Amino acid sequence: MTLFFLLLCTVLNCCEGDILILLDSSGSVSNYEFSRMLFFTADLLRPFSLGRGHVRVGLLQVGTKPKLEFGLDVHSNQQSLQKSMRSASQLKGDTNTEAALSVARRVLTETEANVPKILLWLTDGVQPGDVDQPMSELKRQGVSVLAVSTVHGNYQVLKRAVTPPLESHLYNVDIDNIDIITEELREAIIKIIGAERLHVVQLTSHSAVLQWRPVLKPGSGYYELTYKSVRNMDPQTKDNLPGGSSRTELTNLHPDTTYAASLRPEFNQRLFKTLSVNFTTLPDVLSPTVVSVSDSSPHQIRVSWGPLQPNRVQRYIVEYGAIPSGRVQSMTLQRQQNSTLLTGLEAGTQYLVTVSAVHVDGKERAMSVRACTQEAALPALADLQLTQVQHQEVQVAWHGHQEGLMGYWLSWERQNSYTSSVYLHPSSHSTRLTHFTPGSRVCVSPVYSSGRGDGICCTAERHTGWLN
Repeated sequence: MTLFFLLLCTVLNCCEGDILILLDSSGSVSNYEFSRMLFFTADLLRPFSLGRGHVRVGLLQVGTKPKLEFGLDVHSNQQSLQKSMRSASQLKGDTNTEAALSVARRVLTETEANVPKILLWLTDGVQPGDVDQPMSELKRQGVSVLAVSTVHGNYQVLKRAVTPPLESHLYNVDIDNIDIITEELREAIIKIIGAERLHVVQLTSHSAVLQWRPVLKPGSGYYELTYKSVRNMDPQTKDNLPGGSSRTELTNLHPDTTYAASLRPEFNQRLFKTLSVNFTTLPDVLSPTVVSVSDSSPHQIRVSWGPLQPNRVQRYIVEYGAIPSGRVQSMTLQRQQNSTLLTGLEAGTQYLVTVSAVHVDGKERAMSVRACTQEAALPALADLQLTQVQHQEVQVAWHGHQEGLMGYWLSWERQNSYTSSVYLHPSSHSTRLTHFTPGSRVCVSPVYSSGRGDGICCTAERHTGWLN
């Protein structure tokens, strides 16, 4: 039965927790003993799935100064862990277990508080030091202490260090026969970190998703699920789920209501613990709960809303009109839509936009927001005029919008048929051109920091007085 359970857990990842290996690496341990303890530990941990949500393993060596060979978040697969375990080098030096326990406390107690934690101490037991106080502190903080001693250990110190029961948490074994305790020690570990918890992983106002780590194989046994409102609003609901299940969704729940759920694995070859959890559904939320505007321009704005609830909403109605007394326009949208573009609007105008949802149960919910269109952009250049001043001279004038301009670029044809150009300050709106060829074309372009923009051009009319 024990072997079956171990194989079952190996396949189904039944465990979740943190295991820190406290390995005696001092000079009192021979190279052979150190190597045997490393290989034993690697084999002990081989069946477990690693990483967050599974089993996390760290290795802390005891010497004159402790060495954290690797922390709990380093290895997420067995190949990586096995390689690191078997390649660790012995420290030698003194057996300063007290200093190592200070590191162990930090590693184990400064991580997730909701998972079981184990300190597995492997030692020859020679002069372990004054470890009573640090071990007691670890146990007080919820850490389970297990120990393996290679015969010469100080039994009284080890007995006080481990967490009861002694018969499964303390082992004295000759180093050559250490493999005989592998299965029994692994089962003791599984009893501590076996993930017998029922989780609520997703919650809405009308549903809840429950998840658990499976302990039954597909096709063998089943799970009996029951749940009920603690206010006795409804009768108890009972469902049978297949053995391979690991999650289920409860639907048609009442909003803002506390439920009690229990999950009992049914298997004729083993008795499993019934798992239970209480949860409270979220308050009822009817779309829309938020309305926002974006992509504003002089003649259009985009309106968005949420949350999107296609299973509960029949349609959305968007109404909009200029404030204070503009004509109200309306559009009807499908329940899968959560935004629309309002076009044909007046520039520089404030609008009141209302989004209403018609729900399948006949309820309606509306939310309004004020939105402003942008001012119409003024042209950078307008009204370019050429005025003859005297022979071969003209006055060039224009109207310009200075915002964002770096200046103006003016080009024209001179008397020698060459084209000339000049840069003018953004405050300039006129200039005089000399040696001007009659009938020539004059162009003025706005200059921005990003480059030259589109300009306007004008051609001077030919007058008799301009001819040579």
